[in-house]
Amino acid sequence: MHNPSWARGLYAITDAALLPDDPRLLAGCEAALRGGLALLQYRDKSTQADKRLRQARALAALCRDYDVPLIINDDTALAERLRREGHANVGLHLGQGDGALAEARERLGPEAILGATCHGRLALAERAAREGASYVAFGRFFASRTKPEAPPATLDLLGEAEAIGLPRVAIGGIDAETIGAARRAGADLLATVAAVFAAADIEASVRDLNRRLSAC
Repeated sequence: MHNPSWARGLYAITDAALLPDDPRLLAGCEAALRGGLALLQYRDKSTQADKRLRQARALAALCRDYDVPLIINDDTALAERLRREGHANVGLHLGQGDGALAEARERLGPEAILGATCHGRLALAERAAREGASYVAFGRFFASRTKPEAPPATLDLLGEAEAIGLPRVAIGGIDAETIGAARRAGADLLATVAAVFAAADIEASVRDLNRRLSAC
């Protein structure tokens, strides 16, 4: 499997509770980018469309400076708008029930990064691959502070998913203690919220996580 340059490393996901306003969001994300990210995902479940557009535009510009793709969580229209505005580094992640992958691929074009939540089910990943996904995300593998109610998955799934031929993302309880196990099980990308954005020193936490990945 030939993975693109963005498809191996740390994948940080923002959280509106941990980064509650524009200055903290941008400062926190820039600190994470300085530490070294493969991908950054903007996740905001509020109904404030103007806020999401403003913040996503700012993050897309920031990520461009660091040559890191920005992935929009569950908002195809927002990702499409940003790409039409010239933010070619913007992609999209869709959960189950958050829109059709095939439609999103058609709207965003063949070059956009398109990710899919597959929980603990290989069949969902196989379907996502057929519908145009760029990567498939599995989890949760460990106890999660962000989504404690998420259904569990087993690490064996990461190895089984290698045959799909897409980069595999591990999410759910990924931190300094668990990141090595997920990598060794086959994860290409290690996605986390709290281990990055709840840290007292975000940049240092990212660098530490990356060192642990490099040791695997």
